[in-house]
Amino acid sequence: MARMKDDYRSLSGPQKAAIFMLSLGQKHSAKLFERMDDEEIRELSQAMSSLGSISSNIVERLFVEFADQLSSAGGLVGSFSSTERLLTAALPEDRVNQIMEEMRGPAGRTMWDKLGNVNETVLANYLKNEYPQTVAVVLSKIRTDHASRVLSTLPENFSMEVIMRMLRMEAVQKDILDHVERTLRSEFMTNLARSAQRDSHEHMADIFNNLDRNTENRFMTALEERNRESAERIKQLMFTFDDLVRLDAQGVQVLLRQVEKDKLAMALKGASDEVKNLFFSNMSERAGKMMREDMEAMGAVRLRDVDEAQAGVVATAKALADSGEIVISTGDAESELVY
Repeated sequence: MARMKDDYRSLSGPQKAAIFMLSLGQKHSAKLFERMDDEEIRELSQAMSSLGSISSNIVERLFVEFADQLSSAGGLVGSFSSTERLLTAALPEDRVNQIMEEMRGPAGRTMWDKLGNVNETVLANYLKNEYPQTVAVVLSKIRTDHASRVLSTLPENFSMEVIMRMLRMEAVQKDILDHVERTLRSEFMTNLARSAQRDSHEHMADIFNNLDRNTENRFMTALEERNRESAERIKQLMFTFDDLVRLDAQGVQVLLRQVEKDKLAMALKGASDEVKNLFFSNMSERAGKMMREDMEAMGAVRLRDVDEAQAGVVATAKALADSGEIVISTGDAESELVY
């Protein structure tokens, strides 16, 4: 049976899992197999059967990495992103989209609670295109103070039509109320959740973040000549690899668990001493030593490869920040954390 190269970096995820399962022994690995689906078992079994002979150094390094990640796991962070991932594994896509859109919309347990948290101008702009009787039903179900603000925002003649119907309104039949509620959920709330538009400068900053250094500098220089104000705003919104120093220790540890070790090693090859120290100070002594050995083993690397690796780490950091799993300080007084 062929012997696998003694190079930990060459191991794939399934191969690492296979070594781990073989090392655990039959009793413990059987409990893990019980929790896997057929496809996972097939993939893992294939990897196990083709491993060959594994050196003790490889096994030791695998367990060191596992223990290091486990010890720095910290607490759980609930977020829109993590919730959506869990729902996607259990529900149809259209149902997940509906639930997430409702969650991202106004807060509230019921549809009427949610409407009570919608800006009166936004709600009035939607209701002015509905039948006065429908608007009367809606305004009768939300808080009176909010209903008054919506009513005063509607066109005057239309408002009077709504008022007259509210005065003559009797108990609304349940099927009518259910129909109005379903319409509001499917049309108004869904569109409201989707309607938030990103600032164009923020969107352009994300694009610039993904450019290589030479292209970014070329475009930024040209933009400064044509519109210095926009260029400065984009610079403020851009997030670069060096900006990772704004992460706290917990944020760095979360990021370390999400980034592949070989990608991080490549990214750190071109990093400032400050960024390197930030990452190494949040690793165990052995993990840090292994990372340095990996970086030395790379030898000379292309700047393009470093840029790509750093862009990947930055993209992961921004995704974690957007989902609320880490906090990136802006450096101003309002963003300072108090413990």
